[in-house]
Amino acid sequence: MVNIMSGIPVVMTIAGSDSGGGAGIEADIKTFAALGVHGSCAITSVTAQNTTGVLSAYDLPPHVISAQINAVCSDMDVRWAKTGMLSSVEIVGLVAKEARSHRLSLVVDPVMAAEAGGDLLRKDAVKALKEELLPFSKVVTPNVHEACTLSGIDIKDVEDAKKAAKKITEFGVEVVIVTGGHLDASDVVYEAVSDKFTVVPGKFLEGGTHGSGCTYAACIAAFLSKGHSIIEAATFAKSFVEKAIISSVKVGHGVGPVNQLGSTLRDAHRFAALQNTISAADLLVSCDDFGRLIPEVGCNIAMAIPSATVVADVAGINGRIVRVRGRPYIAGVVELGGSGHVGRMVLAAMEFDPCVRAAVNLRYSEKTLLICKELGLSISSFDRADEPAQASTTGTVDRDVTCAIEKFGSAGLKKVPDIIYDTGGLGKEPMIRLFGKSAEEVACQAVKIARSYSSINDTDDHIGV
Repeated sequence: MVNIMSGIPVVMTIAGSDSGGGAGIEADIKTFAALGVHGSCAITSVTAQNTTGVLSAYDLPPHVISAQINAVCSDMDVRWAKTGMLSSVEIVGLVAKEARSHRLSLVVDPVMAAEAGGDLLRKDAVKALKEELLPFSKVVTPNVHEACTLSGIDIKDVEDAKKAAKKITEFGVEVVIVTGGHLDASDVVYEAVSDKFTVVPGKFLEGGTHGSGCTYAACIAAFLSKGHSIIEAATFAKSFVEKAIISSVKVGHGVGPVNQLGSTLRDAHRFAALQNTISAADLLVSCDDFGRLIPEVGCNIAMAIPSATVVADVAGINGRIVRVRGRPYIAGVVELGGSGHVGRMVLAAMEFDPCVRAAVNLRYSEKTLLICKELGLSISSFDRADEPAQASTTGTVDRDVTCAIEKFGSAGLKKVPDIIYDTGGLGKEPMIRLFGKSAEEVACQAVKIARSYSSINDTDDHIGV
């Protein structure tokens, strides 16, 4: 059900706060935001927590928890809520009472311990969870260890997980999802009404997993609030958490937190790089003078997303900018991975300065180099005679560009030069490479060079039609 004021679902998380920002309320709110629902919350406990574990925890008084739930539900149309850390018998009972009172559909994450270490549920509260909260909950999402505790079944494989899931529904919960992060990465979904099992396959991934359980349950609640079926919600949640693990950033000395916005930001950076490169290419071809700077092999312009490591993260033209009757013309379209050559040049520069994310290749001439010097651009070079066979075209980055940057740095200048050139070699056209922070910045500089070039009367350097 959507909120009548905003037109988007309002979902509540009733859980503990993680001071390290990796799990609990903090993880849930980030998840809700990433999935386009409005996140509200009722904090049950405040933990002193970081990536190495839970150092201490303070349970809020029951009346404070109750007041938070009532404040939100009396003002907003909340239909779905997700519970996390409910550490005591009193808190479990209170949340069960308030959820019934406000007719909340519950997704229960039966949090028992933090991913980084530390108990979050007292032993006597497990019984209350089974008898007071699960009987009217819609979904419960235990990991393997939690499912063992709730069912009393030792889980060693998917078949054991199925038995445990079916056993847990005897407490009254409608759907049990045993998450497989501690098993074989597959999630087991059991729907009690239809007596149906569904296995959602997955794979183990490199990355931090702190907050993965909280994030998963929050995903389930968010997708269900949007009207998705439980299987759709489980599948989408699985994919979301996997991307969050891949995007995790190590922020402390322990288990890294998942990054709920990592995939969203990456998509945004990709779109921005594409748009910037398209705009830059249009700028180049709008300048007739730029035709004089196009090499015989054509030129390309490219821009990488932040933290790019492969050419697929670099936007470029999947063809070239060529010269047609003396004027520049784009032969191709801008796409990610569009230019392997210029893309590798950009990646090489980023290894030295992550802010330098764009480049364009230009026709070599001493006249052009002179203009670059007059414009105050820093310059370095390399000699193709010094390169090993295939050195510049193998691997992720351009090794010739790397050598030129290192040479530039040896002179005491700790940055990527604006210009890197070479005078060619056997079967290799001489080339100038112009670097900058964005494709638009590089294009503007290239246009400035082109106009200065055309203003100089030098017939010896003229390019015929």
